[in-house]
Amino acid sequence: MSATGTSPGHAVVIGAGIAGLAAAHRLLERGARVTVLEAAERVGGKLLPGEIAGVRVDLGAESMLARRPEAVALAREVGLAERLQPPAIASAALWTRGALRPMPRGHVMGVPGPAAALAGVLSEDGLARIGQDAVLPRTEVGDDVAVGEYVAARLGREVVDRLVEPLLGGVYAGDAYRISMRSAVPQLFQAARAHASLTEGVREIQAKAAAAQQTGPVFTGIEGGVGTLPLAVADSVRARGGEIRTGAPVTGLRRDPAGGWRITAAGEPLHADAVVVAVPAPAAARLLRPESPAAAAELAAVEYASMALITLAYRRADLSLPEGSGFLVPPVDGRTIKAATFASQKWGWIAEQDPDTVVLRTSVGRYGETAVLGRDDADLVEVSRHDLREAAGIDAAPVATRVTRWTDGLPQYPVGHHARVARVREHIAKLPGLAVCGAPYDGVGIPACVASANAAVDQLSGDPRGAEELTAHPVQSRHGGAGE
Repeated sequence: MSATGTSPGHAVVIGAGIAGLAAAHRLLERGARVTVLEAAERVGGKLLPGEIAGVRVDLGAESMLARRPEAVALAREVGLAERLQPPAIASAALWTRGALRPMPRGHVMGVPGPAAALAGVLSEDGLARIGQDAVLPRTEVGDDVAVGEYVAARLGREVVDRLVEPLLGGVYAGDAYRISMRSAVPQLFQAARAHASLTEGVREIQAKAAAAQQTGPVFTGIEGGVGTLPLAVADSVRARGGEIRTGAPVTGLRRDPAGGWRITAAGEPLHADAVVVAVPAPAAARLLRPESPAAAAELAAVEYASMALITLAYRRADLSLPEGSGFLVPPVDGRTIKAATFASQKWGWIAEQDPDTVVLRTSVGRYGETAVLGRDDADLVEVSRHDLREAAGIDAAPVATRVTRWTDGLPQYPVGHHARVARVREHIAKLPGLAVCGAPYDGVGIPACVASANAAVDQLSGDPRGAEELTAHPVQSRHGGAGE
C-alpha cells in the first residue's frame, strides 16, 4: 500500500500476534494483497488457548476491556459475536494484612475519591493520610510522572503499596514507582493536570462516567478462551485471500531502490509495497536498524518484564473456594504469587465444561524479579499451592497442573514512554510505506493492540490521525480482575 493509499499493492505484516493479525485483517479490507510472516510455529503471540484435565482454558490473557470498541468489534467481524461472554462473577479481593479483603469500589486504578472507599484495606493512619490531599499545595506533574511517585505524594505510600501497586502489577507486571502515569493511567494524568487535589480529580472522573451511563460489562471473555480470537482472525485473513506463514522469521528489511521494501524471511526474499512491523520492541529494533538506526535505538531501550502463569485443576469435591473471581496480592506483603483467579467461578464457559473439575490459576513475576522465575515448574506449583493455602485455605492436591512462562512478555512503560513512542513514529514517518504497531507503543491490552494496528494501516493509507491520537492519548489498559 502506498503512502497515499492510491494503490493497495502487496503489504507484508511482520508478526502474527493479535496486533499483526488485526493489521492484516484491516489491510485486506482496504484491498491489499497481504502476507503475514511469523517466526513462531503458531499465531497469537501472548494469547494462547490450552487445556488442563480435559477442560479448555486460556494460558495467556483471559479477558479484554469491553468498553473500548476495537477488540469487541474485531471479534464480531470474525464470527465470534455469539461467543462473547462477560465474567460470571466480577467481585475480586485483596490478600493483604493477613486476610482476604473485598476489593474496594469507588476508585480509579486504586486511587479513591473519598478515603472511605479504601476502609478495611488501609490502616487508620493510611486513611487519615488521604485527607491531606485536600490541603496540600499542587504537585506539579510536568510532561509525565511516575504513578506511584505522584499518588504517594498526594495520598501517602500506603495507597500505592496496598492498592495501586497490585492493580498496575496485574496489567504490566511492573513497578508503580516507575510506571508512567501519562501512558499507563491517562485518566489520572489529566486529572492531576486539571486539579490541585487528586481525590477531587477522581471524583470528577467518576461523575463523568456516571453521567455517560455506560451499560454492559466492563470486561468480556470469549467462550473457549480469548486465545481463540487470534485463531479466528487468522482464519478470516486466510478466507479473504491473505497468506500467513509460520516458522518464517524475518532477518532482513531494507528499502528497495526501485520502490517498496525487500524482506528476507526464512532465507527467502519477498517484495512489498508496504510493511507493518508488529513484533516486540527488541525484534523491531533489529529489523529497523539498517534503515532507521534512530528508531531502532529508541526501541532497543524498551524494557520487558517476565512472568509465569500456573494453572491448577482440582476435583470439586476436594475443595471449597471463597466467593468471588479471585484475589490480588500487594508486593509489600512479601508473598510469592501476585494474583490468583478462580477461573471456574469467573467464567461460566469453564465451569460448564466439567462441573466436577475446578480450575484455578496464579501468576508470579514482576519487573526486576528473576529469582522466582528461575525456579523449575514443580517449584512454582508448590509455591502457588503454599500461597493458596495461606490465603484461602486451599489444601487439596491438584489433579493436574500446567506452568506457562511468558519470558519478556510485557513491555514496561516508564516515565517518558509517550515521548519515546512519539520519537519512534517521527523517525518511521520518514520511511514511506512503513508503520509499526503493537504492545510496545499505545497500551498492552487487546483493545490497545487492535487500535494500534488500525492506526498503522490508516497511516499507510495516508491518514496519520489515528497514530497521532494514540501517541497523545494511549489506551488505558485496565485490570480484568484477579490473575489477569
